Amino acid sequence: MGTRFLDLSEGFEIAFWRSLFCAAFVIVTMIVMHRGQWLSRTLSGGSLGWLSGLMWAVMFTCFMIALTFTSVANVLVVMAASPLLAALLGMLVLRESVPLRTWLAIGFTGIGLIWMVREGLSGDGLTGMAIAFAVPVAAALNLVLLKKTGARLDLMPSVLLGALICMAITLPLAWPLTVGARDLFILAALGCLQLALPCMLMVRVAHHLAPHEIALLGLLEVVLGPLWAWIGAGEHPGVSTIQGGALVLGALALNEWFAQRERRASALTSPRTLAR
Repeated sequence: MGTRFLDLSEGFEIAFWRSLFCAAFVIVTMIVMHRGQWLSRTLSGGSLGWLSGLMWAVMFTCFMIALTFTSVANVLVVMAASPLLAALLGMLVLRESVPLRTWLAIGFTGIGLIWMVREGLSGDGLTGMAIAFAVPVAAALNLVLLKKTGARLDLMPSVLLGALICMAITLPLAWPLTVGARDLFILAALGCLQLALPCMLMVRVAHHLAPHEIALLGLLEVVLGPLWAWIGAGEHPGVSTIQGGALVLGALALNEWFAQRERRASALTSPRTLAR
C-alpha cells in the first residue's frame, strides 16, 4: 500500500532502496541480539547461508523487474503458485505429507486470487510473467531450506545477504538515483516493515510450520493489500476483489480450523494423554 504514495516510479530504484533499508534493519537487529558477533554469525552460514540469501535476493528483485514487463494482475496470478510449489517441494525433499484439506485450500486460494485480479489479466507480458515465476520458485526453495536446516543453522543473516545481493543487482540499473526526502521516508518504512521484519519472522516460524503452510499464510499479503489501499489511500476495491479475497480468507481460515481440530484430537489420543 505504501507504494501508492511514492512519487518515484522506477522499479529498480524502489527495489534498491527497500533492500538498503531492509539490510540496515537486519544489521541493527542482529547487533542488538548478538552485539559484536553479528558479522561473524552472518559469515558463518557457509554455502547454505549464501544459497538462502540468493533465494531472498531473487524474491526481492524479480517481483519489481517483472512489473516492468507485465501488469500487476499477471504477476499476482503467478504468485498464486507459491503454496503449490512449496507443497510439492516439501513432499519431495522433506517427505512431508500434505493433507487433503491443504490441497483444497491451495486450490481455492489460487481460484480466489485469479478472481481478484481477473479484470486486469491479459495475454501480454509473457516475459514479465516468466520473470515473476522465479519468485514462487525461490520462495518454495527457501522455505524448504529454512525448514531443513533451521534447527541447526540460524539463517536470519541470510535475509541480510539477500538484501545486499539485491542492492548490487539493482543499483546499476537504477543509477542515477533520483529519490526525494519524502519518498525516502516511505521506502525506509517499506524496507523495514514490509521486507525485513516479515522475512525475519518467516525464518523463525519455519522451525514450526510446514513450507506449504507458510506459503499459504504469505498470500495474506496479496489479499490484504487492497484493504490497506482502501484504508490508507481511499482506493475502493472492486466487487471481484472483495469476492476473491473473501474466498482466499475463507479457505485459509477453514484450513487452519481443521488443522487445530486435528492437533487437539492427536493430543487427546497421544500415549502421554492416555496414560493420565
